[in-house]
Amino acid sequence: MTQATPLQIDFISDIACPWCAIGLSSLLRALDNLGDAVDARIAVHPFELSPDMPAGGASLVEYLGKKYGRTPEQIAETQEAIRERGASVGFTFGPRTHVYNTFDAHRLLHWAGLEGKQLALKLALLRAYHGDCQDVSEREVLVQAAQSAGLNADEARKVLENGTYADEVRAEEAQVQAMGIQSVPAIVFNQQYLISGGQPVETFENAIRQILSEPQQEG
Repeated sequence: MTQATPLQIDFISDIACPWCAIGLSSLLRALDNLGDAVDARIAVHPFELSPDMPAGGASLVEYLGKKYGRTPEQIAETQEAIRERGASVGFTFGPRTHVYNTFDAHRLLHWAGLEGKQLALKLALLRAYHGDCQDVSEREVLVQAAQSAGLNADEARKVLENGTYADEVRAEEAQVQAMGIQSVPAIVFNQQYLISGGQPVETFENAIRQILSEPQQEG
C-alpha cells in the first residue's frame, strides 16, 4: 500500500473575503479528489482586508464603492458571480449587506490552532459570515461558531474577553506582509509554492499533483 505524501498547506486569508471561502472550498474538494495520495496539514494564517473597520461594520455597497470605485450595479453583478462560483464548490452565500471587523475572529482562530480545531473553526466562521450574514465581531456569534467547531464555549469566551493572542495575530500579519503578500487568499504549499486567489478545484488538484511528483527534500 502506497504511503500518503505529507503536504504542508499555509492558507492565508480573511474571514471577510468571499474569494477565501471559495478558495478554501475548492482546495478541500481537490484534496478530497486526491484521496489517500496526500496527507495534508492545513494551517490558517490571518490577513485583515479592513483592519480599521469600526464596531458595527459598514454597508457592503458603500464599502466596496469607496474602496474599489464600483457602482451598486457593478457590485450586484460581482456578488451574483461570487454566489455562482461558491455554489459550484458547495459553498452557499447568503444576501449579505454589511462588512465587519474580523480581528477578534483571527484571535479565536489562533487559539483554535492550539486546540487542534483551527480548520473546523475557519469553516464555521466563513459560513457564519458569508452564509448566515452574521456579525463576526460580536462575541456571542464567535462563541457559537467555536462551539459548532467542537471547541469549549466558556474557553472561547474567556479568550475573547481577555484580549488573548492579539500580539500573536499582529506578529503573524506582519510576517505575511514581510513575505510580500498583499491579497488573499494566498495558499503556500510546502513553504515554497504559492497559489493566489479562489482558484477552481482543477487548478489546486493539478498543482498538488505536480508538487507530489517532485523529489521530496529531507531534513
